[in-house]
Amino acid sequence: MIDAQTLDAPAETTHTQTDRPTSRRAWVPGACVWCGDDDAVEMYRNEPRCGTCREKEEIIEGARRFLGMYGLRPLGGTLQSDDEEEREWRVNARDARQVLNQIKLATPPDPALVRKALRPRAAAVVAESPSAPSSSAAASARVRAPKAPAAPSAPVRTDAVDLDEIQTRALALLDQMSTIDSELSQLDGQAGLAARARRSDLEKQKATVMRTLGALEKARLSAQR
Repeated sequence: MIDAQTLDAPAETTHTQTDRPTSRRAWVPGACVWCGDDDAVEMYRNEPRCGTCREKEEIIEGARRFLGMYGLRPLGGTLQSDDEEEREWRVNARDARQVLNQIKLATPPDPALVRKALRPRAAAVVAESPSAPSSSAAASARVRAPKAPAAPSAPVRTDAVDLDEIQTRALALLDQMSTIDSELSQLDGQAGLAARARRSDLEKQKATVMRTLGALEKARLSAQR
C-alpha cells in the first residue's frame, strides 16, 4: 500500500510533524488513497494514486536508485553530499516528500475498502478480454494439428579452427578497444560520480576485450601447430 518511506520527516525544514497541514477530505472509491484527489487517478504500486502523488513518488524513487547505484548514503535526515549532482537528487527528494506529507489524508482508507472498490474494475477487465478456448476444444485442435517435421540436427563441425574467423573477430575487438580508449580519454579530468562510474564500466569492458583477444591468440597459435 502507501510507501512508508514518504512518512519520514524531511531534512532542514522549519515545520514539525504536528503542525504540518494534511488533507481534510475523506477518501471515496476511485480517489487517490494518499491524498483523496480524483485527478488523473491510475494504479501505482497496486493502489489508485493521483497524478501529483505518482510524480512525487517517482522523484523519490529516482533519488533512491541514483544513490543506490553509486553506493551513497540512503535518503534520510541530511542533505550532506559529495557533489552537486548528489545534493540535487537529495533536495528534490526532500521537497517531494514534504509535498506528499502536506497533502496526505488525515485518515488513510481501510485497505479492505480499497480492495473492494477495485473489484468492479478488475471484473470489467476480465469481461472485456477474449474468452479462452475450452479444454476440450483445445485438445481437439491439438489432435487435428499436423505434426511438424523434426528439424534436422545441426551438422557436427569437424574441420580445424577457422583462422579467417579468428582474424575477423580480433579486428572487431580491436575496433571496440579503440572506441573504449577514445571514451576513456574524453573522461580525463572529470571527477563527478557519473564520470567515475562510466570510467569504471569502460575499464571493465577493456579488460574483457583483452581477455578475449588473448583467447583468440591462443586459438590461432594452436591451429598453426
